[in-house]
Amino acid sequence: MTQFNHQEFSPEKLIALETHPSVYSLTKRFIDIIGACVGLILLLIIIIPLAIAIKLDSPGHIFYSQIRCGLKGKPFRIWKFRTMVKNAEQQKHLVINEIEGQLFKNKNDPRITRIGKFLRCTSLDEFPQFWNVLKGEMSLVGTRPPHPDEVYNYHNHHYQRLRVKPGMTGEWQVNGRSGIKNFEEVVQMDLKYQQKWSPIYDIKLIMSTIIVVLTSRGAY
Repeated sequence: MTQFNHQEFSPEKLIALETHPSVYSLTKRFIDIIGACVGLILLLIIIIPLAIAIKLDSPGHIFYSQIRCGLKGKPFRIWKFRTMVKNAEQQKHLVINEIEGQLFKNKNDPRITRIGKFLRCTSLDEFPQFWNVLKGEMSLVGTRPPHPDEVYNYHNHHYQRLRVKPGMTGEWQVNGRSGIKNFEEVVQMDLKYQQKWSPIYDIKLIMSTIIVVLTSRGAY
């Protein structure tokens, strides 16, 4: 696992970032808390059957955790249901990246397990992140939480993504998801969210996300 070190990045640029108004919004935080509580209740309902399915499908832990970068680059540990084979990170160099830029995606990634494909298609793998939302490390809506290696390769304008808390969903998940093949498009969507943000807009994106997940549009 990559160890986060602020010195590898550009500390002066992270510190100089102007925090987005959404971070201070009590309304947004209230929506996050309510949504996180509902999500965690649902997690308690589905965790036992999913845990059994994951263990039967392939050896390894039920959960997968990884260090990601949050608001202004602050590191935190994100949680998901495991969707890949054991030691998937060590096999990453064997998989071709289908996205241009800092993101890494492959539609037919051979490391993804059978149950993992189902979990990703339905977004059930991300339910443990409701705990990150409840703790305040993430928001229901924001930017996709980047990996430290990704931030290490940022150009100047990419740092603007870190002005808001990372979210479980956002512009990319609703309007592009896996159909986006260029990191710059993701950045533009994240900046668009910052410009259009309001509590009402967050609710709109949450509702749109539910529709996208139920229809499995752009998922892999």
